[in-house]
Amino acid sequence: MVVLTVLIHGVGLAGLGRALRLEAREEAEHHVGPMSLRGIMTTVGTVLGLFILHGIEVWSYGLLYLKLGAINRVSDAMYFSTMTYGTLGYSDTLLSDSWRLVAAIEGINGLLLIGWSTAFFVTVMGRLNRL
Repeated sequence: MVVLTVLIHGVGLAGLGRALRLEAREEAEHHVGPMSLRGIMTTVGTVLGLFILHGIEVWSYGLLYLKLGAINRVSDAMYFSTMTYGTLGYSDTLLSDSWRLVAAIEGINGLLLIGWSTAFFVTVMGRLNRL
């Protein structure tokens, strides 16, 4: 799961980065400022793109819990996965002892991927300071 989510994240960030580079060229050609409606929408789109990536990763873990039989209901699996991925934690009494390590690894994995997204977003927002 760690390898899968890292691949999802890396490919997703590469796609977002490519789209942002294309958008930056367009903005430069048309002298569009980052605080214009288009610039703001680009920032919002970037944030939504990051949320989608994390959502895919959370769902991947949630579906794993369901497939393993570690959690029986979709709503419980998704809630547990979201809370664990975001390292907020959730009572692991929902899981049997044999699957608790998976949840611990998901928490570490989520922390690293959220950090990677943060670094990506800070880099993207750095373009605003150049104007």
